[in-house]
Amino acid sequence: MRKFEAKQLIKQAYQAWDAEDWLRAASRFEQVLAHFPDEKQSAVWWYDAALAYKFLRNWQKAYDLGREAAARAPRGEGDPAYWNLGIAATIQREWATARDAWTGFGIDVPDGEGELVGRFGNACVRLDSGGEREVVWIERLCPTRGRVVNVPVTGGRRYGEIVVHDGVPNGERIVDGTTYPVFDELMLFEASDLPTLEVTVHAGESADLEALVDRSLSTASGRSPRAACGCCAPAAARAPTSRNGPWWRAPSRCRWRLRSRRRGGCRSDGRGRW
Repeated sequence: MRKFEAKQLIKQAYQAWDAEDWLRAASRFEQVLAHFPDEKQSAVWWYDAALAYKFLRNWQKAYDLGREAAARAPRGEGDPAYWNLGIAATIQREWATARDAWTGFGIDVPDGEGELVGRFGNACVRLDSGGEREVVWIERLCPTRGRVVNVPVTGGRRYGEIVVHDGVPNGERIVDGTTYPVFDELMLFEASDLPTLEVTVHAGESADLEALVDRSLSTASGRSPRAACGCCAPAAARAPTSRNGPWWRAPSRCRWRLRSRRRGGCRSDGRGRW
């Protein structure tokens, strides 16, 4: 392949990119990179090819090309090639590569081998279940995985499941003056076997609802963060403490969860999920 031919293919790749034709864009990049893997602009082409496959959710290709992109990126400077490789490696369960990718990005990860399970703080994830979206809270286990810590309203989703989320926040939630990022879900990584039950409770007075919540505390071992409503747009939103009641976490032997809601929220009040 001559360089002028390569230039034409790169032009076609970015035309396809603008049209969000990710497969065509990636294939054009790969055609060029097969002949010019280490030109001055090759690192960018490797990165864009891997990113196109990420958009296609072709994680094996995103992983293979992502390794090439990261091999040509500076370490410890926050280069996104490492982040995308970290995501793809995590999904492929290539833990050694994932650990190295996060370190290459500039993130300190716990020492060890195998699956990365650490404490990376709390955040929100916008679940996407067949077009039905809901924002839930997670405890981050690594830079791209988190365990769901409230009971999802969406059918088929469960407390305790582990999800993989994207790296760029798409919104935020503000609770008690603290801002938490909202990430988009990429995939369900590990399902939860905890069942979810649902009941409707009619409370004549607010005091009755408070009494029900207080009674639940007699067996609850902790309190999870307030749930964020799923209909909120992907933008900054302040969590309304007067509209969304707390989620209560019960011992595992009970396997029930209760959320109290006040009228005026985004969904009907008086419904609890266990």
